[in-house]
Amino acid sequence: MKTKHLLTVHEIAVSDVTALLDRADRLKAQHRSGGLHRPLAGKTLGLLFEKASTRTRVSFEAAMNQLGGGSLFISAGDLQLKRGESIADTARVLSRYLDALVVRTFGHDLLEEWAAAATIPVINGLTDLHHPCQALGDLMTIRERFGSLKGLKLTYIGDGNNVAHSLIEAAAKTGVEIHLACPKGFEPDPLIVGASRIVAKQMGGKIEISREPAKAAEDADVLYTDVWISMGQEKQAKTRLKKFKPYQINGRLLSVAKPSAIVMHCLPAHRGLEISSDAMDGKQSAIWDQAENRLHIQKAILEWLLG
Repeated sequence: MKTKHLLTVHEIAVSDVTALLDRADRLKAQHRSGGLHRPLAGKTLGLLFEKASTRTRVSFEAAMNQLGGGSLFISAGDLQLKRGESIADTARVLSRYLDALVVRTFGHDLLEEWAAAATIPVINGLTDLHHPCQALGDLMTIRERFGSLKGLKLTYIGDGNNVAHSLIEAAAKTGVEIHLACPKGFEPDPLIVGASRIVAKQMGGKIEISREPAKAAEDADVLYTDVWISMGQEKQAKTRLKKFKPYQINGRLLSVAKPSAIVMHCLPAHRGLEISSDAMDGKQSAIWDQAENRLHIQKAILEWLLG
């Protein structure tokens, strides 16, 4: 059988997206009731990270523990990779020790190398191009707040980065109307947008890209943002700060969205830059529920791949 991986949202069937969200809801309710559920006893999850992480690492470790399995954190700098061993050879070896592997790396092509050689499921813990676990957890949070997803308007303000790409794919799969306001030169990848537009048309959704935050935010159900300077972009800080200054989620932008709108941020946040503290801590913020739901969607993903 072909090994099942989770590399992008685009590659997940619509029915599986819905099943993952439904399962995550049940796992969250079970967790809050104190019930034990240990279907992955005896399984080991590896977490191989080349980038720093708080939510992805801790949520996956906690998720595996709560499902009865164990996890092993692997720093890429401690492996023989740095001495010239190939990704393919390392993936083959780790496949003999582990039951699944979460990889957080830079180029998405590197992740695809891991998946091509591994005989265990490989999960994208973040690449420069995609962050699918984040987007699936975001869908869970939005559906939790509104009861359903189809027909909602999600407005993303800021950099057309990996999070934006996965949100575009997630919105397309679920019939969500997604509007993105990005500065010139920082739009999402046109190939990802083009492929997602085909899916969105089939699902009754829509993808719109503009440069005007206020226009994009009109009547939005969700206002979403991410950092302006991602890991590895520190040398671009001065340019980015200047270009992104008008792209902040704050009270003024919230005033043009629906009164019932929620605010989301995948974290970590730089208060006073991409988001104001009043928007982040206000009554419309869903940010902390959003962070928590990474745990529950991760459990659903692990069950799906290893159950």
